[in-house]
Order: sequence, then C-alpha cells, then structure tokens
Amino acid sequence: MKPPHVSFEFFPPKSLEASFRLWDTVHALAPLEPRFVSVTYGAGGTTRELTRDAVRTLHGATGLNVAAHLTCVDATREETLAIAHDFKAAGVSEIVALRGDPPKGSTRFTPHPQGFTDSCELIAALADTGDFTIRVGAYPETHPEAADGQADIDWLKRKVDAGASEAITQFFFEAETFLRFRDACVKAGIDIPIIPGVLPIENWRGARKFAQACGTRTPAWVAEAFEKAMRDDRHDLLATALATELCSDLLENGVEHLHFYTLNKPDLTRDICHALGVMPKTQLRHVA
Repeated sequence: MKPPHVSFEFFPPKSLEASFRLWDTVHALAPLEPRFVSVTYGAGGTTRELTRDAVRTLHGATGLNVAAHLTCVDATREETLAIAHDFKAAGVSEIVALRGDPPKGSTRFTPHPQGFTDSCELIAALADTGDFTIRVGAYPETHPEAADGQADIDWLKRKVDAGASEAITQFFFEAETFLRFRDACVKAGIDIPIIPGVLPIENWRGARKFAQACGTRTPAWVAEAFEKAMRDDRHDLLATALATELCSDLLENGVEHLHFYTLNKPDLTRDICHALGVMPKTQLRHVA
C-alpha cells in the first residue's frame, strides 16, 4: 500500500508554554513533509490575531506550506478581506474558508451587519481575488444545523461552485462513514478532492464531548473499547491502533491524502503516520 500524503492542523498558542508546545509539535511532524499545515481561527473569531501571528511565524520560520483558517464571524467584509490580504502579503496563499462557530454564549451564527452572511459568500470573494487556493469544510455526518445529510452535500456543492478547490471533512470513527459520503458527493457532481479528517484520540472523554457537539456519531463499540482501555491503562495503544486501522481502510479504498487534527500534540499523529509508511524525510528547515 502506497503511503498517503498527509497534512496537519494546529491551533494558535495563547501562552508562552503553549507556544513551546506548538513549536515542539511542528518540529516533530515537519520531517514527514506534509502537503500543508493549517492553523485554526478559534470559536467566534477569538484567536484572530493569534492565528495571524502563528501563520506568519510558521511560514516565515519553517518554510512549511501554511493554510490559514479564515471565518465570517464578527467582522465586516472589508476587515475579513484585509486579513486575507495580510496573509497574501506574508507569502501565504492558501486559506481554509469557513463560516465559523458562533461566539461563546450564542447558540446560532448571526452575520455581522456588514459581514459575509455565509461561507459561500466568503469563498466567492476570495476566489474573485485570484490570489488563493481555497479549502473548505465538509460533513460526512449531518451538521447540527443541517436538515439532513443531503443538505450538507448540497451546501458543499455550493462551496465548490463558489470557488473551493479542496474540502476537508470533520472527523469520524468508521471508514464507511467517509466512503458513503464520498460516493454521494460524486453522485451530486462534486469533483474536487475530499480529504478525510482524522482525530487521533489523545483524551477519550474530550473527544466524545467534541463528537457530540459537532454531530459525529460515536459507535457503541468504540466507546466500550476506550472505557475498557482506560481501566487497563492502554488508552494510547488503543487510540493508535484504531486510528491506524481507520486510515488503512481509507487508503485501501482509494484515499490518497489524510488530514490529522493534532491538537498541538504530535506523538499519536507521528506514530500513526509511521505505521502507514509515512517516514521522516527531512529535518525542519529554518528560514532566515
């Protein structure tokens, strides 16, 4: 089986300690030569400045291909496009364009009066500049705000029509979940690459809570396996084995690229990549 292309998601640090942890994570994973690395934006746009700083630093100091998350939350169109312009000026030409989660304390997204009303408007505006490669989110299981799974597919088609060139999915626990979604997207005429998002489970209780919030179904067998593994002090061993098996199933069904949600912790992601044949090729390059 041919080793996959890989990419990694990081989040911007909010403290000096977190900055060191991010750098350690980048240093551990960069030798795997990811196709790109992405930096998240934070719920409600709460890390807007931190994201800009992290994107510029990672791109400038390492030479990695950095994709910056950009959302519609709590900003005018002009402010949002100014951030995109800043990324471009810093040499970053890849953006993950998202609507974004509502600010803390809100239950639904409310557009800024002078802002983009949804991700499709943001994607179209970015595409009009001609400056960016645009990736978007996709949901192999029904988004909490969607009427049904078909609505998610219809929405992804709108994103493609607006100018998206690739999609990255929310995480899931079983390969069949992604494969059914991929087949449905093809049937709907969606012809861009759809990259499965993989979450190495560092903390089962946290992952389960996150899954409930984003509409990801947790199979009973997965929950039972983790509860037993925690009692037997085998959590990380199980997490590595299950994620590796999930990725192997995807690769055997034609997937060529995997996107890992690292949570700024490299060990499980690195171990899974090694198990899949993705081995270190280079040392992290420091750009003067």
